[in-house]
Amino acid sequence: MGSALSVLGYQANPKTFFSSRPLNLRLLQPDTSETTSLRSLLELHCPSLSSDFRPAWCGHLQTLYAVVGDFSAVDPVVYDRRLLRIKDGGTLGLDFTPSASDRVLPDETPIVVVLHGLTGGSYESYVRAIIGPATKPIDQGGLGYRAVVVNFRGCAGVPLTTPQLYSSCHTDDLRQALLYISHRYPTAPLLGLGFSLGANILTRYVAEEGEDCRFISACALACPWDLTSNGEALHGNWFTRNVYAKGMGSNLKQHLSRHADTIMKYPDSRLAQCLPELLSRKSITLVQFDDLITVHAGGTSPPFPFKNAREYYTYAASHQVLGDVRIPFLAVNSDDDPVVKHIPIYETDNEWVTLVVTRGGGHMGWFESKGKEIRRWIRRPVLEWLRATAEKIDVPRRVARSIEVVDGWLVESGREHLGCKDHGEGGRIVGGMSMGGVLPGL
Repeated sequence: MGSALSVLGYQANPKTFFSSRPLNLRLLQPDTSETTSLRSLLELHCPSLSSDFRPAWCGHLQTLYAVVGDFSAVDPVVYDRRLLRIKDGGTLGLDFTPSASDRVLPDETPIVVVLHGLTGGSYESYVRAIIGPATKPIDQGGLGYRAVVVNFRGCAGVPLTTPQLYSSCHTDDLRQALLYISHRYPTAPLLGLGFSLGANILTRYVAEEGEDCRFISACALACPWDLTSNGEALHGNWFTRNVYAKGMGSNLKQHLSRHADTIMKYPDSRLAQCLPELLSRKSITLVQFDDLITVHAGGTSPPFPFKNAREYYTYAASHQVLGDVRIPFLAVNSDDDPVVKHIPIYETDNEWVTLVVTRGGGHMGWFESKGKEIRRWIRRPVLEWLRATAEKIDVPRRVARSIEVVDGWLVESGREHLGCKDHGEGGRIVGGMSMGGVLPGL
């Protein structure tokens, strides 16, 4: 599955893997009981998944271009940030677009809820490549939707207010963000979209919630799936270890160094105790960072802390929970992704899940050449999927947990230990900003 493209201009149809069991979905048409299968829905309304993709370069170049390319003026997006305080004292940054000062949308407008990659945020080019056209007005060729990017703790300028970080398996932050979004827009259908680490969190959340999931559909891009196998492959090769594993480790180190003063206000925390060793290292790989930091500070107890990175990877893997998904779920990976080598195409037969593997695309690249223009192919199938699941089918909204306000906190019935409150405006955020010292695109 990890074969690499070596011929410039190679093109091939993506390979799509459906369940052997049909799933019938009711079409959104007045006064009719007509149904369609998930396969038919994709074939009819997501034609990009069955058409040629001509990658501009091989997987390494795709991935590196996502990091070094200048996308500051591509797909401009302006956000209104709301800071969300959650019950454990942590802070999330929810970036809403379109900005209220630019356009007012009906409350029932579909909302794309986005989870970014390892150390990214709403400024990332891969995020804007999709939510830019998704939120553009219909008369300008867009979908006319609303989008909310959930910026994890400490990411994209969000303050770190506790000695706890985020991780591939910590889904409660997403759960509480959705609580706020659902309360603010109770009639809006929610569509999940995750990239890389965010795709892993999204997959685990959707599986954990089952039929109570607040999303009506989800799309996972470049999900790392089996974290143990992919971590071994990433660190077992000299080139990928020194380029990608160290690049991601360096990003995480830089991410924490920004918050060093805050972290050291909690001297008894494992994060504060480990920080001096982290900052003293000239270089660090992803697994070394996870072994030192994430296993202790990546989430709440239980399941944290873990003994080591391997135990954390085994627990956090998302391929093992795909069987529990109960909403239309699309996952897209590329076969030459240098970061993700293991894709679970034969490991689940869940009728709600469709897996797509492209020939080429790298890690969160999927760049193609159209004349003199280089653009991301992935935006087309994702926009088609969002429109198909929001406008063509009726996915029952089966959430059983009611939302209440208790002592100023928004909580769900049965989960009163979780909760959130609006902590005020975080300002107007312009996508494309530089975070300084952190490599984008990962």
